[in-house]
Amino acid sequence: MTLQHSGFTNTQRASGMPVQRYRPFPPIDLPDRTWPSQTITQAPRWLSTDLRDGNQALIDPMSPERKHRMFDLLVKMGYKEIEVGFPSASETDFAFVRQLIERDKVPEDVTISVLTQAREDLIERTTQSLVGVHHANIHLYNALAPMFRKVVFRASRDEVKDIAVRGTELFMKYAEANLAQTVIGYEYSPEIFTSTELPFSLEVCEAVSDVWQPDDGREIILNLPATIEVATPNVYADQIEWFSRQLTRREHTTISLHPHNDRGTAVAATELAQMAGADRVEGCLFGHGERTGNVCLVTLGMNLFSQGVDPQIDFSDIDEVRRTVEYCTQLPVHPRHPYAGDLVYTAFSGSHQDAIKKGLEALEQEAADAGRPVGEQPWEAPYLPIDPKDVGRTYEAVIRVNSQSGKGGVAYVMKSEHKLDLPRRLQIEFSRAVQERTDGEGGEMGPAAIWEAFQGEYLHPTTPLRLNSVHTSSAAGEKDQLDVNVYVDGEIQSLHGSGNGPIAAFVDAINSLPHGFDVRVLDYAEHALSSGGDAIAAAYVECAVGEKVLWGVGLDANIVTASLKAVISAVNRR
Repeated sequence: MTLQHSGFTNTQRASGMPVQRYRPFPPIDLPDRTWPSQTITQAPRWLSTDLRDGNQALIDPMSPERKHRMFDLLVKMGYKEIEVGFPSASETDFAFVRQLIERDKVPEDVTISVLTQAREDLIERTTQSLVGVHHANIHLYNALAPMFRKVVFRASRDEVKDIAVRGTELFMKYAEANLAQTVIGYEYSPEIFTSTELPFSLEVCEAVSDVWQPDDGREIILNLPATIEVATPNVYADQIEWFSRQLTRREHTTISLHPHNDRGTAVAATELAQMAGADRVEGCLFGHGERTGNVCLVTLGMNLFSQGVDPQIDFSDIDEVRRTVEYCTQLPVHPRHPYAGDLVYTAFSGSHQDAIKKGLEALEQEAADAGRPVGEQPWEAPYLPIDPKDVGRTYEAVIRVNSQSGKGGVAYVMKSEHKLDLPRRLQIEFSRAVQERTDGEGGEMGPAAIWEAFQGEYLHPTTPLRLNSVHTSSAAGEKDQLDVNVYVDGEIQSLHGSGNGPIAAFVDAINSLPHGFDVRVLDYAEHALSSGGDAIAAAYVECAVGEKVLWGVGLDANIVTASLKAVISAVNRR
């Protein structure tokens, strides 16, 4: 037979979609970029905008009670900068900010932030919302991108720049009038930064800084948002590095990121932009926010954690975080969402399950050899980037069984759920039985269903044989003697056998029956399910019963009895 080779010809065809309507984003001229060789070694300053950007994008915005639940969660997790609303645009937001302050809900080490446009009446109202708070940032923005200048504002560059400068002056005026007792900070966003000419973004930000005059103890936050994600993540990193290099007063400026996820690469863009010099990140838990959402703070934080970098945010009870966010937003977290979804620590594939099972066993052995708890052992396991237990998950759902699963998954469930360490060939035999069920019924089998199948296959069958009582004796240099009472097809019979050990003697006894069982023991294994005097023992016996090779399993407090039950189990399965 001659094999025909394709030569790797691409057989794809033109899609017919109107691709001619779109243009690639122009690259940034930065041949000496340095960010590709950088490594993230510490957490950025985080700001959660769940209560502002996240909330405004919900089908049903949060009620006051849900907003307070979200705020309490963010504080509990360790967020020190929280954007709590747009008080000049909404009476609901204004009332919520006032409730936080008047109920003394804002810890002294937490800075709340509020958003405003660059209009005098809105800026004045914004400062009024913050009266009485310890620390706050006012976040002013206006769009600079060419399309917005041309289509939305119909304004020149100078006119757009003047909006930002005048807004900053008004902020300073009303902050001085209304917030004299507050430690007040200033954040400016050149909205649509990623679609704006870099020199113009820099020009406007420098003009704003000239008004604010950042200095020691008086930073300015320049937030450079990917309001619309329009290019690959490396382009955002180039933009951030270029901007950071050109900026004056860099030592007094915090460069902040606010990426959206329109192209699905917000996490990558944020990480590369941090490598390019950004100091601060704004986002939402689980990526809530306008359109495709803001960058996910959970994914960013846990990515750091998985590299041995403290995110300085507590994700140790990820399910509680998820439940609270789902309650507050009334939207579900996807089951495949990194680190938090129901299925992210789950393997259905047989080869994956087998690798995970062996990896976890090796980890336990390495920890034992090192004389420390497995929870302190450096983490390394196939297919699992982190230990699920570090975020409050158990191993129960790590391996789940469906028609794609193999012996490794079934064996893992039996060991982790029922302490039964099945011999390899028994794993193969039982996994076939499980696969027959999953193929026939469809879907997956949980631990309870697998245990039910195991009992039905190995422990529950009681015909033709069932053990009633047994007595063994042995003398030095002689074969073991065994007297046993067994039910044979429901009728009790007394049998005698002899052999090199109780199992051989029992096989000799039942082979004397006229049923013609013809039993031979091929392999045997045993172990205790627990420690202590009343521990249950498990015995596994591989037998040739006539022309069939079958495994049997026995459980009993007496290891001899467990072994005989295992032989009976194999016979009853013939």
